[in-house]
Amino acid sequence: MPRLLFLADRFPPDIGGLATSAHRLVRSLIQLGLEVDVLVWSRSLQPGELRSEAISLGSALHPEVAQFSQQLYRLGQYRHWDMTSIQTLNVLDWLHQTHQYDAIWGHYLSPAGFLAVWFAASKDLPSTVSVRGNDLDRELFPPGDFARLQWTLQRATVVTTVSQAMAEKIQRVVDRQDVAVIYNAVDPTVFVPSQSPEARMTLRRSLGIADQEIVLGFSGELREKKGQAFLLNALTAVRRQHPACLLIIGEVRQAAEAPIPIYAQQYPEDAARILVTGHLSEPAQVAQHLQACDVFLQPSLWEGLPNALLEAMACGLGCIASEAGGIPEVIEHGHSGFLLPCFQLHQLGNAVLEWLSLEDSVQRTIGQCARDRILQHFSLTQEHERLKALVHQLL
Repeated sequence: MPRLLFLADRFPPDIGGLATSAHRLVRSLIQLGLEVDVLVWSRSLQPGELRSEAISLGSALHPEVAQFSQQLYRLGQYRHWDMTSIQTLNVLDWLHQTHQYDAIWGHYLSPAGFLAVWFAASKDLPSTVSVRGNDLDRELFPPGDFARLQWTLQRATVVTTVSQAMAEKIQRVVDRQDVAVIYNAVDPTVFVPSQSPEARMTLRRSLGIADQEIVLGFSGELREKKGQAFLLNALTAVRRQHPACLLIIGEVRQAAEAPIPIYAQQYPEDAARILVTGHLSEPAQVAQHLQACDVFLQPSLWEGLPNALLEAMACGLGCIASEAGGIPEVIEHGHSGFLLPCFQLHQLGNAVLEWLSLEDSVQRTIGQCARDRILQHFSLTQEHERLKALVHQLL
């Protein structure tokens, strides 16, 4: 059975879409018959400290697959990446001596992808780099390392990304036409439209949401690139005409907390209606909170293909999003949601008001089209089939 080492920036219980997608891909790779070990960096361990544990993948794995030990290694991160990278290569060398891997996978362009390709080249192994979105955009411009970006993309055996838009961007950076698009996916049996108005209302009340309030939803780790300023402006615009609140299903990144007190000084009543759930570890909890929303907002400045948007669409929500990255490959404007050009995100509040003015029947139709879109093109089954073809190419 082929054995693969999967190098990632984040892995559960780390939060965010990167950790979620890493866990989902590892599970699929194991289901495809590979033995997979994961190495991930940790800020909670002492620098250079290495700990291992069995990977928790849940139930429903085939018995012939579940019998193999899949190990998760966490490596304490140093203050500077030069030290972290050197120690990572030392650990990779030890792991390869122990397990004799057949391929190395870097989940995120840098540093995971670069180190995966570098190490694989030193051992004459095939490598995969999985470009997620923010990693490519961040490295394209100063102070990004464009030369390292190009070297990594040129030397990887296989390059994958999450949208056709990202693939085309990669092709402008390096001359390779074989970039594989593997769309993010969600479990449509977990992320479903609300089936119980009573449960929905009970959750809203437990969150301190008044019965008449419009709930603007956002899911994930709120930070500047996710359009934080536009979300706050939209809340103010909507509250001028309707009672409303902004429900952040997740957390606010520490660096992104600063604008909120400034917003609170200008709009204290509006700021009082920003509700933050904190990290929700179970997908079913995220789904329940999405079901409590009246509209979902994704005003990202740049993106790969946000998991949160797919989850909201699977829940049958009306979604208003920017045209960043691969989002237009998911939302068909006016049919399964609404798109705003990135230079018009200051109009997000008006877009929400237009959504609220639609007949209930129109909103329901758009919500159903959003869910149908996920079922047809962004299911776990489709992701699994694309991954299967890639593994055949890699090994």
